[in-house]
Formats: sequence, C-alpha cells, structure tokens
Amino acid sequence: MNRYISLGALAVIVLLLAGVAAAETPNRVTVLYDSFGKSPSLTMDWGFAALVEYGGKRILFDTGNNSRIFERNVKALGVNLKNIDFVVISHRHADHTSGITYLLTVNPKVRIYVPDEPWGLFARGVTNDFYRKDPSLPADMRYYGGHPPEVLEGGTPWPRANFIPVNQRTEVAPGIFILSGVSTSPGTLELKELSLAIKSPQGVILIVGCSHPGVEHIVQEATAIDPHINILLGGMHQIQQPDPEIERIAAVLHDRYKLDRVAPGHCTGEPEFAALKRVFGDRYVYAGVGSVVDLPGSTSTRIASRRVGLR
Repeated sequence: MNRYISLGALAVIVLLLAGVAAAETPNRVTVLYDSFGKSPSLTMDWGFAALVEYGGKRILFDTGNNSRIFERNVKALGVNLKNIDFVVISHRHADHTSGITYLLTVNPKVRIYVPDEPWGLFARGVTNDFYRKDPSLPADMRYYGGHPPEVLEGGTPWPRANFIPVNQRTEVAPGIFILSGVSTSPGTLELKELSLAIKSPQGVILIVGCSHPGVEHIVQEATAIDPHINILLGGMHQIQQPDPEIERIAAVLHDRYKLDRVAPGHCTGEPEFAALKRVFGDRYVYAGVGSVVDLPGSTSTRIASRRVGLR
C-alpha cells in the first residue's frame, strides 16, 4: 500500500515541477541589434533584431544589418539560436536580413516566415504567365526559346533556407499571428512587410520592424485580434518626418489606440523618441540593443501558476 502511495506522491511532484517550470518560462523581448544602447559589450549598428520569448515559444524577429555583428551580439547576450521555434523577417531590406547568413550556419532548417514577394530576396519566383508571349517571333527572340519552365524561380543569397511566404494575417501558433502589410510611401512603394502580434491576457504584444506600411495601419490591424494593445515595440519609421507628423503619431498611439506601453527602436527616429517619451511618460520603455523588455504572462503560464498555488 505504501508503495502505491509513494508512486502517487511522485506523480504529484512531477506535475508540480512541470507547473513551476511553465510558470517560470520567461515572457520577454531581448533586443539583439540596434544603433543605440547602454551595454559596452555589444556593438551598435544600424538595423534591427530581437528575440521574442512568450508562452514557451522562442521567436527570432529580424537579423540585423551585418552578419558578423549579429553573431557577436547574439553570443555576447548568451542567446542560443539552435533552439528557436521559428524566425520572422519583416522585410527585404539588408538592415533586417543580413544576419540570416550566420543564422543558417547555426540552425539551417529553421522555419523563416518572409513577405510573399515574387522576386526580392526570398526566392518564390513566378509562373510563366507573368509576361505576354508572342508566338510569331523566331525561337531565338523568345524567352527560353518559346518553352519557358512553368515556374521561373527567384534568386536568393540563401538558396537552402526554409522560407515560408506570408501574404495575409496568419496564426502560426496558438495566439501568435503574423500580420502582412504593404507600403504606400514614395521610396518604398509596394514594399511588403510582416509584423508579429501575440494575443496575451493583457492585450496584444506587437513587434514591428520598420513599419513601412505605416505604424497606424499596423496597429489598426492588430486591434482586430484584440482592441487592447499592451505594448508596441520596434521601428516606427518616423526618422525623417517633420515635427507636426511626429507629434500626431505620438498622440494617435496614446489617445486613439490607448497603448499601455510603447518601446520604440531602430528607425523610429530621435525626435519621435522624444515625443513618445513626453506623451507616454513612465509607460515609455527603453529598448536599445541589449535591453530586456518584460512581457505579460501567457494564459498557459497563468493557469500553471494557479495550479501550483492550489496544490
């Protein structure tokens, strides 16, 4: 009889330990790459990368501007890229993609969600009906001699990467969404960009790369998941905007969307840093390279915590 009681007690202990482990799983963002920061052990450079840890998932968001700097910062921060669950690359610009080269030496088969572009850097390609054909021409004047392949493959610097194109809002894990947008601004017209939105019990956690589609549009799409935005972190692309627009964006995020917190970085711009700091006050979160930003607990973590307490 005692033997059976001991086995039952052991089972309870195992469940308790599992619950404690789940409860202690960190929910946080670690900024791996940016051009401002406080840590002398990290290299500042233009670009963006962050490790997002939430609900037991580890997500790499962007990879910075220089593969060697990305590698140094990752190692200095003690980040293990071998056990990340997946990667999100916001857009094709080099200051967000260059670290892919190092990433693939460490984790060559990891899933990498990318904007769905026919050419660009991510190698989807197009079907051969993207161009008009003229059968009256001689073969030596026709593409592929008049017999093109069904799919014209796009070129990429990373031909063996496991790229997964995304062109609409997609739930890639329970409560974890990738948002897709398109820039309408001169200079980046039609540039596609992905953002990461996580549904937490305290509102949406929204991670952005450069916000080329417009930070307002990205936040608005995130409110379809939950009208309450807990935190907006990353680049907001106000770097060359005039003062009236900078003030307007700060007011919109604070007054219309009522963000709990804002953690600007990368291309947000120094004047916008100042405006957001003034408007949000103690709800402004510093997020330079090396910063660790705490995130609200996930539903699973809260349930585990309650179970441990009950037992």
